[in-house]
Amino acid sequence: MNKALNLINLNKLHISSKQLFKLNVFVILCAICFLLACVNGSIAINFTDIYSGEISDLTKIVLLEIRLPRVILAALVGASLGISGAALQGLFRNPLADPGLIGVSAGAALGATLVIVLGSNFLSGFMLGSFLLPLGAISGAILVIMMLYMLTKGFGYQGVTYMLLVGIAVNAIAGVGIGILTFISTDSELRGLTFWTMGSFGGVTWPLLIPAIIIILISVASMMTVSRNLDLIQLGEPEAYRLGVDVKKLKYKIIISCAAAVGASVSLSGMIGFVGLVVPHLVRLFGGVNHNYLLPGSAFIGAALMITADMVARTMIQPAELPVGLITSAIGSPFFLWLIFRIKRS
Repeated sequence: MNKALNLINLNKLHISSKQLFKLNVFVILCAICFLLACVNGSIAINFTDIYSGEISDLTKIVLLEIRLPRVILAALVGASLGISGAALQGLFRNPLADPGLIGVSAGAALGATLVIVLGSNFLSGFMLGSFLLPLGAISGAILVIMMLYMLTKGFGYQGVTYMLLVGIAVNAIAGVGIGILTFISTDSELRGLTFWTMGSFGGVTWPLLIPAIIIILISVASMMTVSRNLDLIQLGEPEAYRLGVDVKKLKYKIIISCAAAVGASVSLSGMIGFVGLVVPHLVRLFGGVNHNYLLPGSAFIGAALMITADMVARTMIQPAELPVGLITSAIGSPFFLWLIFRIKRS
């Protein structure tokens, strides 16, 4: 009971001055990464030329039609994966809950693949048009998250192994489905699948980006509103219910919001792993576990990390481009191993 009272007193403060300062640092870091990514690439752009308006028509097209949508998408995907990882870890009370590891990204990818391969034949006249691909990915993500929650219900740290095994099974099943759909796809559909299978932000356009912006921003805003309840549910569902948390409503809100954010991200960028795992733990190391700080901090750090990874991917071996998923996996894999050993020692 004393633990519960201490947590309530902590949440009355909402966020400390130190955490607020660190959030401001995260925002500035994200803005710097955004600006650097906009001007760096195969065609370098000077800030002074942009400010004075003395840029050529070709440079203007590169900046406004190619690079800016790409950087915005990278920021949105990083923010959505970061905050989704933090929210899922809070909901499952499990430090290894990550959209990629537990199969949520794979489920979203399977839903998107179904739309890409079968949509032209069966859903060509569907009125939602450009929203169809994100909706397919969101549906796949929702099914996986609901299945995971039902299978791991009541597990906390003791369910780490169980959740990872379920995630491996889901990833394998989704991989089989994606493989079959890839095999039966036409050449044009295969190009659409190749666009995001390895994780890439290339080829994004404003008509594709605008629906994703709407879905991701609404989902992120929805997750921001449940920070205090996520703090209270760490005490356990019965205790959280006694403290006034509508546990059932909280579950559905997080499940739907995470599925929408991850689904919209995967539908345009592909399966990018480890961001949802690494980012929340980094933010906790910087400033604490309070979700009023953790959720927005994970969004900004996730955006900064993804923008930087994409910038490295497209500038490291010019004019070729590395899949951004390779960069995030290179960062996340060692961190994942360190986290497993750390949990084993605790």
